[in-house]
Order: sequence, then structure tokens, then C-alpha cells
Amino acid sequence: MLKQIQRRPSAGTRRTGYVFALVFNAVALYAIHAWPGWQRVPFVTAETAQVVGWITATLIFGLGVNVVYLLADPPWLKALGDLVVTGVGLVAIVRVWQVFPFDFGDASFDWALVVRVLLAVGFFGSIVAMLVQLVMLVAAGSRARR
Repeated sequence: MLKQIQRRPSAGTRRTGYVFALVFNAVALYAIHAWPGWQRVPFVTAETAQVVGWITATLIFGLGVNVVYLLADPPWLKALGDLVVTGVGLVAIVRVWQVFPFDFGDASFDWALVVRVLLAVGFFGSIVAMLVQLVMLVAAGSRARR
């Protein structure tokens, strides 16, 4: 049986990814809350106020963990941080599904169906990601005890 060796990307490559994630989350927060603001998006309704808190929480948690990762990113910490962020994101997806704050008017294309499908993909993808992160967290913990 061949032993498979997994290698992490270099520290520089990982840090570059963390910086990009920080920038993306910061820009998204700014776009939602400052300019142009979620109220200016023509196809979202006033009910968006019911979900924007969870979306904001996901972005803030993402900012926080990426700052931590810039300082230190051992595999167990990365798995734990990703598990938490994905969990908060999953709650946001569920709330968006429940509230569904979109109005596509009389569009000839069924955009509501597209958004529902994308939310479902995000939901199931988040569950798979959380399972993978949990396995990675347990594996990292067992390696640390050896």
C-alpha cells in the first residue's frame, strides 16, 4: 500500500490567500453597509433586513479567522476556524432560504428558481465542508498526540 503524503501550500501562498479573503470580506461588508448598501440593490426587498445580520456575522467571522490565520495557521486551528465560519454561513443560508428577500418582478426567466438552486447548493456544500473540517480537526488532534 502506498503512503500518500499531503503537503500544504507554502506559508507565503497561504498568507496571500488569507489576505485576499480579508480584502473580499471587508469589501463585501462595505458594499452591504456603506456603499451602495443592500437597500440599493433593485431585486432585494425590505425583508433583507431580517437576514443581513447573519450575512454580516459570516463576513465578520471570516475577517476574524483570516486575521488569526495570518498570525498562525496550524492545521487544527485552520480546521476549527473554517468549521465555525462555515457554520455561521450555513445559518445565513438557511435564513435567506426562509425569508427569501428577493423580488425579480415580471422577469421572463425564473430567477427565483436559480437563487433557490444556488442556496441549496450552498447548503449542501456547507454541510459537506463542515464534515470535512470536523474530520480534519480530529485528525490534526490525533497527530498532535503522537
